[in-house]
Amino acid sequence: MNNIPNAVDDEFDRPVFIVSSPRSGAELLYDTLMRAPRVFTVGSGSHKLVEDIDALHVRAHGFDSNRLSAGDATPEVVAQVRQGYRDGAVDRDGARPRRMPLRLLDKTPKHSLRIPFLAKAFPQAHFVYLYRDPREALSNMLLAWESNRFCTYKSLPGWPRPHWSLLLTPGWRELAGKPLADIVAGQWRAATEVLLDDLAALEPTRWRVVRYRDFIDNPAGEIARLCLSLDYAWDRPLDGGLAGLIKLPTTADAEIIRKHAADLQRAWPSLQAVADRAARVAGAVAVH
Repeated sequence: MNNIPNAVDDEFDRPVFIVSSPRSGAELLYDTLMRAPRVFTVGSGSHKLVEDIDALHVRAHGFDSNRLSAGDATPEVVAQVRQGYRDGAVDRDGARPRRMPLRLLDKTPKHSLRIPFLAKAFPQAHFVYLYRDPREALSNMLLAWESNRFCTYKSLPGWPRPHWSLLLTPGWRELAGKPLADIVAGQWRAATEVLLDDLAALEPTRWRVVRYRDFIDNPAGEIARLCLSLDYAWDRPLDGGLAGLIKLPTTADAEIIRKHAADLQRAWPSLQAVADRAARVAGAVAVH
C-alpha cells in the first residue's frame, strides 16, 4: 500500500476508518479486524468522541446533518479529536499503546458523512468501504427504526416522530411525514451519495472496497486480503468463520419487513441510480 505523498504523522500511522451505508454490517467487519495485533480502537466511545466537541455537534450546524467537511477540521478541533483518540485507544487485549505512532481502527455510521473531515484531521487516513446489497441494508434500517433501539436524536427540531434513528443525513427535513420506507430510502440514498462522492475525491490509494457478501461467504480469505492491503498482521485464524457473530432474522423481523414491503418497492426507483453506482464502485452485480 502506498503512503500518502508528503503526509507525516508522528501519532497515527495510517489510521483506518470503515465507512458504509447505514446498517451494512460495518460493526461485524470492525469487530473482526480489531482482533489484529498492534491495532488500536476506542470501542463504542467513537460514537460520542466527535460530537462531544461543541463545534462538531449537530446543533452547531443548525441540525442540518452529521456531515463534516474539511472546513470543519480547524486546528483547535483537530487537536481535540486526535487527543480523544489517543486517550481512548486500546488494543485487542485492552492494553494502552506503549509507543507512537499507533495503528488506529475506527467505525461509526456517521463517518460515512465525515470522510473529508477525517482525511484532513488524519493526513495518513485510509478508508474501507463496506458495500452491501441495498435491499438488505434497507431491510436492516427498517428494523432499526422499528426497534426504537437506535435512537440518535430525541425531539429533533422539525421532526414529527418521537426520535430520529441512525445517522442524520442531508435533506432529512424533506422526509418529515412520509412513510417509514420512504424515510429509510431517502436516508440510504443521501448517505450513499455523499460517501461515494467523497471517496471519488480521494487518491485511489487511500481507500479500498470490501463486499459484505464476500466477507460472509469467505471471512478468512477476505480478512487475509484486507490485512495485506492495510499492512495489518494477522495471527488468529478464522477457522470457525463468523459463527455466532451474525444475528439471524426472527419471525418478528420478517413480519416488520413484510409490513413495509409494498412501500419499499414503490420507493425503489428513486434509489436505482445510486444503487447502480454503488454496485459499479464495489464491482458487484447491480440490484434491480
